[in-house]
Amino acid sequence: MPDFQYTARELSGQQVTGTLTAPSKRDALSSLATQQLFPVRVEEAEDADARKSRLRRRVASRHLVVFYTQLADLLRSGVPLLRSLELLQRQAINPTLKLVLQEIREHIADGSRLAEAMRQHPLVFSELAVSMVRAGEEGSFMEDVLVRIATFTEHQQELKNRVVGTLIYPAFLTVAMTVVVTLMLVFFVPKFEPVFADLKENNELPWATTLLLGASDFAQNFWLLILAVLAAGGYGLFAWLKTDDGREKLDEFRIRAYGLGPVVRSLAIARFCRILGTLLRNGVPILQSLNIAKDATGNVILSRSIGAAAENISEGKSLASPLAGSGQFPDDVVEMIAVGEEANNLEQVLINIADSMERRTNRLLDIFVRMLEPALLTAMAGVVLFVVVALLLPILKSSSIM
Repeated sequence: MPDFQYTARELSGQQVTGTLTAPSKRDALSSLATQQLFPVRVEEAEDADARKSRLRRRVASRHLVVFYTQLADLLRSGVPLLRSLELLQRQAINPTLKLVLQEIREHIADGSRLAEAMRQHPLVFSELAVSMVRAGEEGSFMEDVLVRIATFTEHQQELKNRVVGTLIYPAFLTVAMTVVVTLMLVFFVPKFEPVFADLKENNELPWATTLLLGASDFAQNFWLLILAVLAAGGYGLFAWLKTDDGREKLDEFRIRAYGLGPVVRSLAIARFCRILGTLLRNGVPILQSLNIAKDATGNVILSRSIGAAAENISEGKSLASPLAGSGQFPDDVVEMIAVGEEANNLEQVLINIADSMERRTNRLLDIFVRMLEPALLTAMAGVVLFVVVALLLPILKSSSIM
């Protein structure tokens, strides 16, 4: 007989969960009734495991944007929250979002607030969205908050797509160069080795040809070792980057790397300013907003600087001074923040900074890609030229001897 996992309520209203064995779901419901339990959810154990697995997945931003927008429209039209969530659950296309909305609706039916129910699904709803929803619940402007979350989510996704789309061609060139060099070493170069046998025996091969043939022999004879070393090295690097020290070193390299560093820094600062400005505009206290926004930078170095600024604010100091002292924020950004604090319109100034930094990021990214593309093409041409020259030198040498 199959096992059924259930969630039910006792007569006192307390929620209980457990597993029971029954021939069918109807028998499982009857068994719960005999125990004076009122079922909330009853499903086979296999279905429950599949449900848990699906709840651990992420939801694409485009589905979340539609959800936020439609929920705002329904609430603005006077539809109650539970009924709105039920309607959106039935209409949801994404299976993970459908399950998440079902659980959120159950939590709210049990007396939880929307922000608390959303917090139970961190892979779907960001800390920013949860904090803004909480501010909307406390300030009674939930509809406006949901629209702003949808706008912000869509904006961030567009920016991400623009960055990824710009880097596709350089990534393609890198992969193509690696494939071409590998194929030449494994299949093309070995065909010339018998031609150079006499010169090799007399130690008359040019150094370039000797190096090329040695690399080809190594690639053919030790390809398994190469793959094993690459796999072990990749696994070790991935494990190290998960540590605090590895993450810090990587983030430091990213913001200091030539060409790429200014792009990464500008993008992180723009994200921080937009999130902080959005939170402040929606009534979230500045200390809580800073703690949320610092993690949104995606960079440990910048996050640490912002954390230090939050400590200074808790002591009654301004935001601009510690940001300037960290050395991670441009002078013009710090000056604009200082002016915003003095004029008491910091939230609007931060949004303006984010817009300006994103435009700057787009320009820097374009410059970086324009520099990267010819560099990769030159590297590829240099490798091919080296192979061709290394193969032609012995032939020219043999011709001159004859």
